[in-house]
Amino acid sequence: MNKLFINNKDTLVDDSIEGAIYCNKFNNLTRLEIDPKIRVVCRNDWNKDKVALVCGGGSGHEPAHVGFIGRGMLTAAVCGDVFASPSVDAVLNAIVNVTGEKGCLVIVKNYTGDRLNFGLACEKAKKMGYKVEMVIVDDDISIEDNPQPRGIAGTVFVHKVAGHAAEQGKTLEDVKSAALSAIQKVSSIGVAITSCTLPGDSSQNRIAPGEAELGLGIHGEPGVRNIDSSSCKYMVDTMVEQLYRTLSRNTSKVAVMINNLGGVSPIEMGLITKNVLESKLGERTALILGPSTFMTALDMKGFSISCLELDMDLTHSLLSTVEADAWIEPVQKTTLDKRTISKVPSTLSVEPSENAKIENIVRIAATTLVEAENELNALDSLVGDGDTGTTFAAGAKKILAELEGNKLPLDDTGALFSVIGEELSTVMGGSSGVLLSIMFTAAGNHYNNSKNLVESLQVGLKQMMAYGGASLGDCTMIDAIHPALEAWKNAGLEEAIIAVQKGADSTASMTQAKAGRSSYLNSETLKGVKDPGSAAVELVFLAFR
Repeated sequence: MNKLFINNKDTLVDDSIEGAIYCNKFNNLTRLEIDPKIRVVCRNDWNKDKVALVCGGGSGHEPAHVGFIGRGMLTAAVCGDVFASPSVDAVLNAIVNVTGEKGCLVIVKNYTGDRLNFGLACEKAKKMGYKVEMVIVDDDISIEDNPQPRGIAGTVFVHKVAGHAAEQGKTLEDVKSAALSAIQKVSSIGVAITSCTLPGDSSQNRIAPGEAELGLGIHGEPGVRNIDSSSCKYMVDTMVEQLYRTLSRNTSKVAVMINNLGGVSPIEMGLITKNVLESKLGERTALILGPSTFMTALDMKGFSISCLELDMDLTHSLLSTVEADAWIEPVQKTTLDKRTISKVPSTLSVEPSENAKIENIVRIAATTLVEAENELNALDSLVGDGDTGTTFAAGAKKILAELEGNKLPLDDTGALFSVIGEELSTVMGGSSGVLLSIMFTAAGNHYNNSKNLVESLQVGLKQMMAYGGASLGDCTMIDAIHPALEAWKNAGLEEAIIAVQKGADSTASMTQAKAGRSSYLNSETLKGVKDPGSAAVELVFLAFR
């Protein structure tokens, strides 16, 4: 079973390259049609008047390297198969097709296949009369005293610094010198909790749950050691400690690149970024790149941190503009901006008042729902989890308690609706409490302006329907409330009582609920059963007959 989206693993690289060319925002990429086995992408606006920059390697590290082609960065990228160096012929064709009188700098990550194939291509190009130099990036510091450190995400810093120098029209020697300066001052380290998935490979992840591999390679090579993965901060601090030891002892500032190795979600990358910038490395950070995907390892669930010690020239190089899709413009580190404000009051401030008529109405409605608790629960047990009665009773008991405590604004209908809405949202569980709270809150807001009781309740119902997503005929309490309010508005309360009965009864013949918990039930379960919410509304209206 595939763990990657794929058509044919033999064409995956070609398909990916063409997808990148289709959508590049600067419209500045072209693929050189040389041989089906040669994959070279280069600038389509290149006129060979400056030093060319060629990079490449195995595919699977997207957006590197095609994503960094453009004015101010790479001139061309040579793409091999997944995790396999491109051929000597492919590299040679790239060099020859982009190199003018000012020459070409080839940037290679420190892997044997890349060093040999790119190196031989450089020598062949020199023999043909081209000015070519090569630099090797070895920024991986995970293995101490390693005589051959690997090249990983810090390579992107080198692309940018060399690209800036080339764009300024500098000589090949100066561009190479700028690249070497960046190479000497960049360090990277990565960690992952799962390795990568190769096309067509369904093997299991070798990293044990609860552990992470520190310093694993971008081709899925085993890490230097396993560390506890239960705390992201611990992993970041472990990486930072090693990075920090590579920095010079002065107080020079650094640029930090936070790189997603392919399988980490944005929310996790946000946490990683916080941990990095709140570490001791953050104290020396002047520029931040990311968090983003700069150099991935297919779908590896991991990240890397790269830091570049800055001087004036390197800072200027990083901040210069480019026309490359994948380059993320550095931002200056700032302080964490937090502003203390007063919390919005969660309770209404109302003045209790008396109104005997309204008090009687509230008491009858609330008492009716309390007394109907068992009846409504039994009805709900046929189509739900049997708690509708308890839910409505909880709201009713709260209103009764407020009534007995003389806390309700009984002589101010708009305020009363608002208080009822607030109380129902706090004590009634599930969606019914929020829905009724929306209805009464909106009704209260409208009543303050209109002073029309039924119209305000209709406005409240409209808002309940808008936010809740249910409509008339969806087998909910709306099927009882809606016709009742229409009849009340047009013919009075007696007609409303008749309409609410018809509306509630109609839900028993509905075989398809389109909202609420009943929407998950089949028609046989619903057949002949009155919607419990509609039944509750019906009982309240009947109490006033």
